[in-house]
Amino acid sequence: MRKNRWSALVLGFILLLSLSSAAKTNPLEANKAVARKLFEVALNQDNWDVYNEIHSKDFVAHAGKRSVTLAEDLQSAQGWRQAFPDGKYTIDQMIAEGEMVMVRWTGRGTNTGEGNGLPATGKPIEVTGITVLHIVGGKIVEEWNENDMLGLLRQLGLAPARQ
Repeated sequence: MRKNRWSALVLGFILLLSLSSAAKTNPLEANKAVARKLFEVALNQDNWDVYNEIHSKDFVAHAGKRSVTLAEDLQSAQGWRQAFPDGKYTIDQMIAEGEMVMVRWTGRGTNTGEGNGLPATGKPIEVTGITVLHIVGGKIVEEWNENDMLGLLRQLGLAPARQ
């Protein structure tokens, strides 16, 4: 009888340890950490080494009807940094399901440089967007991005104001 109790106690302890370990390696939280690293370290801190580290070599980004490679996406990210040297992203919401992470973000900065086809206007902007990341094995393999480009152009005085 004592042996059975002891065995049940040991088995319960092992089960508790395995559940605790599973919580620490939650794949949804791990994927959200990669997404957070993209915005808070790579983009906000201009850490292009981290940018390359967290993206798959076969990465594809989709924006509207156009798809681009990792090199093209990195060039675009660096172009935004040139146009908005003080630019920062704030993560407003993050949702993860399976290998997908949705990030709703707000970008703020002052357009004091030229980049991505924008002239330097000296004007501040605040733009919202949504990025959906497909993350496999800790690497971003695919991305879909939508943002308020018309709002950005209007704030810079490069598109007619809303009437």
